[in-house]
Amino acid sequence: MLDDRKLAVLRAIVEDYVSTNEPVGSKAIAERHNLGVSPATIRNDMAVLEEQGYITQPHTSAGRVPTDKGYRLFVDRLSQIKPLSAAERRAIETFLAGAVDLDDVLRRTVRLLAQLTRQVAVVQYPSLTKSTVRHVEIVPLTDRRVMLVLITNTGRVEQRVIELPDPVKEDRIAHLRAMLNACLDGCGLSNVPDTVQDLPEHLPPEDRSVAATILSALLETLVDRNDEKIVMAGTANLAAADFSVSLREVLEALEEQVVLMRLLSEPSNDPSSLTVRIGSENPYTGLKGMSFVAAGYGSGDKELARLGVLGPTRMDYPVTMGAVRTVARYVGQILAGS
Repeated sequence: MLDDRKLAVLRAIVEDYVSTNEPVGSKAIAERHNLGVSPATIRNDMAVLEEQGYITQPHTSAGRVPTDKGYRLFVDRLSQIKPLSAAERRAIETFLAGAVDLDDVLRRTVRLLAQLTRQVAVVQYPSLTKSTVRHVEIVPLTDRRVMLVLITNTGRVEQRVIELPDPVKEDRIAHLRAMLNACLDGCGLSNVPDTVQDLPEHLPPEDRSVAATILSALLETLVDRNDEKIVMAGTANLAAADFSVSLREVLEALEEQVVLMRLLSEPSNDPSSLTVRIGSENPYTGLKGMSFVAAGYGSGDKELARLGVLGPTRMDYPVTMGAVRTVARYVGQILAGS
């Protein structure tokens, strides 16, 4: 275990290295941080930190830089996450509240996160498996064609045009629409197949073939659209970053949506909790030089999906963690009220 002074020296090294991108020496720490000890004492503490793998010396006669292990201890021992200012929080709330639908909310969210953190921002769409039905609309287009619209509690909208086997009048469509909404309102999407399987039996014989066609399309929509989607922004921020792996490897990893989905797939019982993966903790080669900070967003204690940022390990963790947590909270509030 490290004593408080050595932890203070490690914190100083991390903060100065993140700020300057230059190896940090004992003299600089003594001058910039009020630790109450001499540079010689700080050098001794740095020797212990280096021996235990928390810092390293990039080349002879240079100062020290944090290792992944050092960043991990720094994050784990953070006394507080830097909160956003009142003005920043108002700007976030106003910007997100102006969104017109779920797609717009998530596009605005990644732009915000990329701007606030100067990193790559990624946001996961709410999973259909975690959503419930808010409304089903059946819109007649012709006497043999309708549009089926499924709206979830998270604001996700899925739609499909359906060719009907027989001409159908609007009043029969309205009756089927009312029955669907009566039995599916608030129903989890994974429970929809069991809920509607007996519905045609409760309809007049002349409506059963039409109902079966529409229900079949509804179930196909759930299957076909069950793929998870993400939105990403801020890749241009990588141009100013430094990595232990090549930028090409980083970009190739980011192009693999399955990689990002796996990073965002860690479950959490608390939507406001933060996940921080640092450097070598990432299981993907192209991301070994990056850190990933993520949080879940949702309503109450129900997590709908996750969002986060990717950047170099030389990251301002208190600011990044504060921004991710705050934005996740606002997104959850907006979707809960949508």
